[in-house]
Amino acid sequence: MKERGAINQPGAMKEHGATTQHGATNEPGAGKGHKTPVHQESATAPKTDVSGKSADTSAPSEKQQAEEHMKGMKGHPGEKAATSPAAPAAGAANAVPPAGQQNVQANAGAKAKKPDPQQVQQIKSQHANFRAQPKPQQVPAVTYNQNYRIQGSDRWQGQHYQVFRSYHPEWHDQGWYHSHYNRVELIGGGYYFFNSGYWFPAWGYSPSAQYYAYDGPIYAGHHAEPPDKVIADVQGVLQQMGYYTGEVDGLLGPLTREALTAYQADQGLTQTAAIDEPTLDSLGMS
Repeated sequence: MKERGAINQPGAMKEHGATTQHGATNEPGAGKGHKTPVHQESATAPKTDVSGKSADTSAPSEKQQAEEHMKGMKGHPGEKAATSPAAPAAGAANAVPPAGQQNVQANAGAKAKKPDPQQVQQIKSQHANFRAQPKPQQVPAVTYNQNYRIQGSDRWQGQHYQVFRSYHPEWHDQGWYHSHYNRVELIGGGYYFFNSGYWFPAWGYSPSAQYYAYDGPIYAGHHAEPPDKVIADVQGVLQQMGYYTGEVDGLLGPLTREALTAYQADQGLTQTAAIDEPTLDSLGMS
């Protein structure tokens, strides 16, 4: 579910995500190269025949020794060339990358994470009778502003986000809401009406009961469950996955919206910071 933008949520508390840990594995230092043995020439004087000339049998031996000696000499530069770049590589592997790079590494791992279907069903069963309670001290309420529009929604492409692009608060009395919508319920300190799969704040329905942590549509899925239960389910799943660090309270406050944004970014979804249809589908909760 989307939380209220900065305009309508003065004093909203910023939440902090979990600390990213660096997962680089230290590599051992560069191995030493093996020296190519240099064959030493024999100290024994070459054999000679009775005429005093060198025997023919000694010529191949000396030539072979000379060639092996030259090969041995050539082996050393090759080893140095191979081992020289290895030392800095090992040092680079042990060095701690900048924070931004660490986050990229962490996000790369998070992108592969998907909610476990069994855990999702377990969390939903735990919240079968969930009822949110207003917490204005911890999660400040937003205020009514007829000119409010969801920030950035004009750039969200696709039919799933049309409801966010067109949303604007309206103030009506109880009679008007009941004449237009079949479901109007008191949820977590404020009245909401249900329309085409989404819950909306029923501004004006009861001025004494209009505590809203977020001003905007909340997608409820095919089962059309109450918005506080849907929020609690989402909070529980995101908490299990390490995105959400707050309390499961059924309120779409700043901490929950921050967790939604991080999850949506890792999954390649439009970052609405709200509970929309693509996000609920991705979580396996639609």
